[in-house]
Amino acid sequence: MALRFSESVRDYMLGYKARCNVLYSSASKIALNDNGASLDTIVKSSGDSFVTAGFEPGDMITISGAHTAANDSSYVILSVTATIISIPSGSLSGSDAEGDSALVLLGSARGGSLIDQFRNATMKIYTGSQPSSADDAESGTELIQITISSGTFTADSDTNGINFGQILAATLGMGYGVADGTTEEVWSGSASATGTAGWFRIYDNAAAGGADDRCIDGAIATSGSQMNMANTTITSGGTTTIDSVSIPMAESA
Repeated sequence: MALRFSESVRDYMLGYKARCNVLYSSASKIALNDNGASLDTIVKSSGDSFVTAGFEPGDMITISGAHTAANDSSYVILSVTATIISIPSGSLSGSDAEGDSALVLLGSARGGSLIDQFRNATMKIYTGSQPSSADDAESGTELIQITISSGTFTADSDTNGINFGQILAATLGMGYGVADGTTEEVWSGSASATGTAGWFRIYDNAAAGGADDRCIDGAIATSGSQMNMANTTITSGGTTTIDSVSIPMAESA
């Protein structure tokens, strides 16, 4: 049993370059706050909502036109509200008040990384052995669907979708050789059937499954696997919480 990516996942990783998905400008209305040990923030007092504009956690945001020139750089977005974008602590080189710059430009981008491809995704756990390819149809019995805190997942909606741990990695300055699940979210679900967990499939937000869709397959065991569970027996109606999922990126010799 091994970790397997569908063909479309591999294609995206090889050829999907980062693209700007939001471009936001504000004349004299953007403040950049260096908050010391706390998260740094980009704050606006008026104008269009950051949320409505399309900024999302996990995107890379680029600042241009800052009064403090060293603040003109790119950062990972950790959280977004209508008026505040939070980025990792220590990102900014000083605070800029509103009006310090005549015009501040904010742009965000995302690309073909696993973290981007599987933003607001979902996972299903099945009995038996995983298929020989992540492009093959699912095999075995579906036991459970994993979402945020067992919430209802709807394809093509951000609600209750699971995410890999780019946010934690960026905050702590960790490496990106492994995409870890469950770092800041509760991944769980209520079982629809009883059986022994054998393998999992992670679906992108479209969650269609089947050929040409973006999926990651992996094995399940009590140790030494892509997903380890203290008890692989799943009982219908019971809640299962996933403590650890590791998606290693192979390195050549």
